Amino acid sequence: MRFLSRIVFSFFSNLVAIILAGNFIVGFEISDNFINLLIVAGVFTLINLYLRPLVKMILSPIIFLTLGLFTLVINAGMLYLLDILIVNVTITGTEPLIYATLLITFVNIVLSFSARSLYKQRI
Repeated sequence: MRFLSRIVFSFFSNLVAIILAGNFIVGFEISDNFINLLIVAGVFTLINLYLRPLVKMILSPIIFLTLGLFTLVINAGMLYLLDILIVNVTITGTEPLIYATLLITFVNIVLSFSARSLYKQRI
């Protein structure tokens, strides 16, 4: 049950982050269809839940040496992979990729901390 709730929360967190990135970052474009947006968020959630931990495990020495900053490079790689896999996402350069990575990471961190604090208050 806990894994399912993690997937659902991650999906909605990624959905909000992708919508914000699509609206505020020039060069990061997503098709306006809501169904396509749900597909993009679903694929990005699957990439982050299954592929990202494997990449982080393989590259953990580099993450350790850079004091965790290489995680941003891994996040950018996952977002670039989403651009390659999904036709509905278009990233037109390195600068929009960096800004979108920072925004999506920030939104996911804020939402996860707020959800954890709300969960702790309920218990």
